[in-house]
Amino acid sequence: MVVGLGNPGSRYAGTRHNVGFEVLAKLAERWAMPVAKDKYKGRFTVGRIYPGGPMVALLQPQTYMNDSGNSVGPARGALHLDLDHVLVIHDEIDLPFGRIESRLGGGLAGHNGLKSLKQGLGSPDFRRVRVGVGRPDTTDPEIVSAHVLGKFTEAKSDVQDLIERAAAEAERVVTADAGTE
Repeated sequence: MVVGLGNPGSRYAGTRHNVGFEVLAKLAERWAMPVAKDKYKGRFTVGRIYPGGPMVALLQPQTYMNDSGNSVGPARGALHLDLDHVLVIHDEIDLPFGRIESRLGGGLAGHNGLKSLKQGLGSPDFRRVRVGVGRPDTTDPEIVSAHVLGKFTEAKSDVQDLIERAAAEAERVVTADAGTE
């Protein structure tokens, strides 16, 4: 199951915090997934990533970022997935804009969406694609919050490239996992 983190509603569209939603939409387009339906407190769909390829579920929680675990936990339970078969795509302020990293598990770094997922999944040991959105030059919580909830200020072409590369990394992780089953 691939999960894109973000906040629902047009108010948050195009913000750094919603990059997970953007990457998930790109994957759904690439993989020609069925139209998502409301399920597990989110937008949910299941399909194959290519003809004869592995089945994958896509979930876009509609609970707001800070309550994402209330969507992802029940979906994982219903699908009977091992924790390492959950891939979460999220914004990462501790990475410079444009940098993308994937890993299994790790810290929560003050990310409220990841904290909620740890609670909803019972562990922080899920796979992640961390999408660098940069950090402001301060640790002031209000300024950091305004940064992640703000629209990208980088060139639109740079943002689209970031989304494409993050989708490619998520696809690489999914297909690598499929080869080990």
